Amino acid sequence: MSLELISKNKVHGGWHKRYRHESAVNNCTMTFAIYLPPGVDESQRAPVLYWLSGLTCNDENFMQKAAAFKSAAELGLIIVAADTSPRGEQVADDKEGAYDFGLGAGFYVNATQAPYDQHYQMYDYINEELPALINEHFPVSGKQSISGHSMGGHGALVLGLRNSDKFASISAFAPIASPTRCPWGEKALTGYLGNDKQTWREYDSSLLLAETNAEQCPPLLISQGLADDFLQQQLKPELLQASADEAGIALILEQHPGYDHSYFFISSFIDQHLRFHAKHLA
Repeated sequence: MSLELISKNKVHGGWHKRYRHESAVNNCTMTFAIYLPPGVDESQRAPVLYWLSGLTCNDENFMQKAAAFKSAAELGLIIVAADTSPRGEQVADDKEGAYDFGLGAGFYVNATQAPYDQHYQMYDYINEELPALINEHFPVSGKQSISGHSMGGHGALVLGLRNSDKFASISAFAPIASPTRCPWGEKALTGYLGNDKQTWREYDSSLLLAETNAEQCPPLLISQGLADDFLQQQLKPELLQASADEAGIALILEQHPGYDHSYFFISSFIDQHLRFHAKHLA
């Protein structure tokens, strides 16, 4: 798979680069960004943290707003920030142009409903195609972890729990903990997967966590702001805690008074999350 370099910027001794490529699974052109810490080359490889962003975002939001580069450089972590959905004129969008479905809102599922099944295969893209591309073109060590925010937190949890053999650790900021039980999730899962709610369960991290073997579960860190406007109706982190307790899993759920849903919150605690992943990737 070939890559086209869009831009590059030196930062904290390393390189932030954006690329586009043709995606076979999403049947369109996709874009991602990567941060390569200083000293990483073919003789000195590094582990990868995959970052999944939230509704309306793309790869640029995290890379420009999260203030992650300094710690990533010190810890020797490669960061890969994926897009949140397929893009292009041929890609189906919400008929009314809503922000919470369609372009920018792929929900990290494999769509089965027309016309979205032609392009929206974000689960396979993050789980298979993008890592294969990164492994082919960059000096990675073979170890990887996953993190994300909001819709991306949901994606990180689902991908991490369903592929526990691939990820050394999982973290999330303000994740959509149970998309089968919140308006954002119900809309997205209906549109992408149809009305059979049994098919929704494999994309609900709170349900997956309750059925996870505690010995096989990667270490989990969740950060949630208590001034988040979406906390009660959309996010529901208490469902994750209940599932973790049921399964005997040591979930770290940190709740922070005064913090909202924005990148001000993410940038305040991103260093903690990077250190968490670096510990388990070591």
